[in-house]
Amino acid sequence: MTRSGPSAADTPLLRVSRPVSACSRCRAAKIKCDGKLPACTACEKSGRAGECSSANDQFAKGKERSYVASLESRVEKLERRLAYARSRKASVAMHDGDEPVEAPDRKDSLATIRAAIHGKAARRREAADVNELVSDFGFLSVNATTRDFESSTTNMTFARLILAAANNELVPKSKPFQLPSRPAAMALVQYYLDNVFALFPVFPETALFNALDAVYQENGRPVTDFEHWLLYMVLAIGATGQSRSNQDAFYADGVIWVGRALRYADRVLMPGYVSQIQALVLLVQYSMLDPAHFDSWQLIGFACRAVVDLGFHQDPPKEQQTDKKTLELRRRIFYCVYSLDSMVHARSFSFTDDSTSVAFPSAPTLSSSVTSGSSMNGPHSIDTALLLFQLRQAQSSWYQELFQSSRDPLQNSSTYIWQMCQEMREWSESFPDSLPLAFKEFFDLELLYSYVYCLAPSCRVQAVTTYGKTLIFEYSIAYMQKIFPISRDPINTAFYTYHDALRVFFVGSQFLAVLSENQDDLLNGVVPYTPALAGAPPPPPLPSNAGVDNIDRSINCVTHIRETLKTFGHRWDDSKALLSSFETPAELLLSSLRHRKRQMEEFSRNSHSPSAHMSQPNFDSNNMRSAFGNGGGLQGGHPGY
Repeated sequence: MTRSGPSAADTPLLRVSRPVSACSRCRAAKIKCDGKLPACTACEKSGRAGECSSANDQFAKGKERSYVASLESRVEKLERRLAYARSRKASVAMHDGDEPVEAPDRKDSLATIRAAIHGKAARRREAADVNELVSDFGFLSVNATTRDFESSTTNMTFARLILAAANNELVPKSKPFQLPSRPAAMALVQYYLDNVFALFPVFPETALFNALDAVYQENGRPVTDFEHWLLYMVLAIGATGQSRSNQDAFYADGVIWVGRALRYADRVLMPGYVSQIQALVLLVQYSMLDPAHFDSWQLIGFACRAVVDLGFHQDPPKEQQTDKKTLELRRRIFYCVYSLDSMVHARSFSFTDDSTSVAFPSAPTLSSSVTSGSSMNGPHSIDTALLLFQLRQAQSSWYQELFQSSRDPLQNSSTYIWQMCQEMREWSESFPDSLPLAFKEFFDLELLYSYVYCLAPSCRVQAVTTYGKTLIFEYSIAYMQKIFPISRDPINTAFYTYHDALRVFFVGSQFLAVLSENQDDLLNGVVPYTPALAGAPPPPPLPSNAGVDNIDRSINCVTHIRETLKTFGHRWDDSKALLSSFETPAELLLSSLRHRKRQMEEFSRNSHSPSAHMSQPNFDSNNMRSAFGNGGGLQGGHPGY
C-alpha cells in the first residue's frame, strides 16, 4: 500500500524538555538530572549508580516515570490499531473468500479460529481479516494476538472468536425469565461447591456468595459483568451436573442458565485479565457436561493459552513482592487449568513439565468465612483439590515421556513403567481418612484408569509385556466394577462428565485388545512370573481377586462397559456413538466367552474327576483380532487417537 507521505498520526509530536522528576540525589544537590535509567548520568559519574532512586511516592501523583511508560505503551497500542485498520483495508481488496482451510491444531490458535469461522459463510471475509491480522505472529500468547479485539474497534470480539471455534451447536438465545427463588438457587450453588469447586477452586468462595447477594438484592449495588457470569455459570453447572438425561428439567435449566451467561461473554472473556481465565474454566466445566453445545478440548486450549499470556505458568521471581493472597489465587488458577488439560482427549498437553514452575497452593482457603487449617473440611478445604493436582502432575510426567515423545523406543521400559505406577500407588496411599467417600471413589477410578493408560501401548513402548497385559486385564475389570454402579446412581456425586464416557471406551478397547492377544493365559488365570530386579521398583500388584472365575468376570466386564456407555448415552449423544463403535467386537467376544463357558460346564458335568487336567476350548482369535488395529485397541481407537 503506497502513500504520498507520512501523516501526523505516523509521527506524533512527543517532546520532553526535561525529565519528569529528578532523582533524590540530584534534587538534594540541586544539579541537573537527565533522568536516564536505571541510573542518571550524574550518579554514574560519581560512582553512586546503585543509590540512584527511580520514581517513588515522593513525586507528585501522575508525574512518575512509570506514568510516562504507560503513555508510551498507549501510543504503541494506538499505532498498532492504526496499522491494523490499514491492513484490513488492503486485505479486503485482495482476499479470495474461497481459499481452502486446513484442519485446526491446538498449537495454532489462528488455524483454530480461522477454520471455525470459515465454516460459516456469512463470516468468511471477516475470518480472512482475522487471519491477516495475526498471521505474522504464529503461536504466541492469546494476549499478543487478540488484545485489540474490542467491541470499540471491531465487531469481531475475542469472545466471538472463542465461541466460533468451540461451538458444536449454538445455545438458544436467552429469553426473559424470572430468577428462581433464592433457596432454589442456593441449592444449585451448594451442589457446585460440594462436587466441583472442591476439585477446582478457581475463584475465592466469597466471590460467589457476593455475586449471589448482588443479583438477588433489590435496589442494591450495581452487579458487575463477571458477577453475572460467575453466578449464572455456577447455576448452569449445578443444574447440568445433576441431570440424568438430556431430556430432563435439569439439563434444560442448565442450557437456559448458560445462555443467560453468554450475554456477558464479550466483556468477561476479554483477554489480559485474571477474570478471563476464571470465566474460561467455568465454561470448560460446563462443556464437559454438555458436549452437544461446546467442544471442551478447544476451550481448554484457550484457557491454557490465557494462563501463559498472564505468566501464571511460572511463579513470580522471589525478589518481586507479591501479596500472599494474590499468589495463592494465581497458583490455584494455574493448577485448575493444568488439571483440566487431561489426557482423556489423547492429545498433547498444552503445558510441558519443562515450561512450568509453580508451587502447589497451600492448604488454608482464601475465604475468611470458612474454616482454616489443613484438616479436611469438604468443599471448604483445598486438600481434595491438592490430591487432584498431585495426580495430574504424576500423569503429566509419564504421559509426555511415553505418548508425546518422538524419541527412540524406551530402554528398560518395564522398569520405568513400574516406577510410574509405584509413584501413583504411593499417591493413593496418602488419602486422609477424612476424605469423603464420593471423592475416594473418584480418585480410585482415576488411579485405575491411569494404570491402564500407562501400561497400554505407546509411542515409545509399542509391545506390552505378558504381565503388563495381565495388569491391563485386571485393572480394566476393577475399573468397570467401580464405574458401573456410579453411572447408575440416581444422585450424581463428585464431578463425572462426558470425559468419563471417553475413559470407559478407552478402558474397554484395551480390555478387548489384551483378551484377543492373550486369551488362553488370561482366561485360565495364568499369571506370569515377574521377578523384581535389584534396585528397581517392584511390579504393580494384582487385585486381590485376580485369576478367579475369569470367564464370568470377563463377561460381566464387557456387559458393564456396554451398559455404562448406554447409561451415559441418555445424557450425551456422543456416548451413543462410542457404544456403537464398541458393539461389534464386544458382541463377538461375548459370543465366544459364552460358548467357552457352556463347554466348561458340560465338561464339568460329564467329568468323573473334577480335579483332572483338561484342555479348555479356545474361541476364534482370528475373528477377534480382525476388530483390532496394531495399536492394541479398537480400530479407530480412542476418539482423537
